[in-house]
Amino acid sequence: MRDRLRRVGLVSALAIVAAVPAITPAAASAKATITMSGSTSVAPLAALLARKYLSVCDHCVNFKLLQGGSDIGVADVAAGRVTIGNSSRDPKPTDPGGLVFNKIAHDAICIVTNNANPVPGIDQAGIQAIFGGSVRSWSQVPGSTQTGTIDLFVRTPASGSQDAFQKIFMGSTKVFSGASQKASNGLIEQSVSSDPNGIGYVSLFFTKNVHTIPYKGVDCNLRDAKSGQYGGVRNFYMVTRGAPTGSAKKWLTWITHNKAASKIISTQWVPLS
Repeated sequence: MRDRLRRVGLVSALAIVAAVPAITPAAASAKATITMSGSTSVAPLAALLARKYLSVCDHCVNFKLLQGGSDIGVADVAAGRVTIGNSSRDPKPTDPGGLVFNKIAHDAICIVTNNANPVPGIDQAGIQAIFGGSVRSWSQVPGSTQTGTIDLFVRTPASGSQDAFQKIFMGSTKVFSGASQKASNGLIEQSVSSDPNGIGYVSLFFTKNVHTIPYKGVDCNLRDAKSGQYGGVRNFYMVTRGAPTGSAKKWLTWITHNKAASKIISTQWVPLS
């Protein structure tokens, strides 16, 4: 399973940075390389920040971006396989010691349905009933235009989105065992957008082709996430083995203190301040 997720992440990551060949210029092999793996939610932001950083530091480093899920990123950086493990979940007591979770942004998790089924709103009890499996038909969901069996799409256990979704929306209610597990946000979006009976949850960045359901009367959008009104916001981290040093420290300092980086974060995510 781990190898399969890493392969899926690699394909997705290459798709994200394919338009940015300067991230790994062949002529710059002697330069420091910042390698990253982990969260599929953090990956799009990491790619945009890397692209901008290369333009302002005159391609002073190389970047290599893989995915696979937050747990894989955390495990990889703990084992020294990467410089940075991207994580969209908070630290766990079971994480290896010596790791530093460097917070870089906040992100909204949206509950999404197919555009043919624009559910007008949902509360926490409704989410727990649907994703917990006690409600299995759309005919039982207020405002649904569908009447068939609900098709649940959730993330794999290695996912930070799954961890944050459980903490924010589900509490002690377990996700229905019959839900279809997907290895990335993009695959959740794709599955829901092609299935009129589908429902899932994704990072705000991955909502272009699906309907976002207002949660407790508040839309899942950037404005309401930034204002604090939307209740489904989680943290983004770049995890290092010990305090960041060298090129990684310089890049993380740029991300958290530079106006250009803050401007990029503000386009789809919530800056730290």
